[in-house]
Amino acid sequence: MSEAPEKWVSLEDVAEHLGVTKETVRVWLKKSEMPAHRVGRLWKFKLSEIDEWVNSGKSAL
Repeated sequence: MSEAPEKWVSLEDVAEHLGVTKETVRVWLKKSEMPAHRVGRLWKFKLSEIDEWVNSGKSAL
C-alpha cells in the first residue's frame, strides 16, 4: 500500500511547528526562499519542505 500524501498546512501551523510568531514567518516569506505555495490569498506549506529548509541553513539568512 502506498503512503498517504503529506497534507498542506497553514502559516499558523508552520509558526507553531517552528516556535516563532506568524509575523516572523511572513518576514521570512518576503526576505528569503522559504518553501511555500500561494493558493489564492493563502500561503500553504509542507512541513517536510520547511524542515529541509531549516536544516539546510537557509533560514539563517
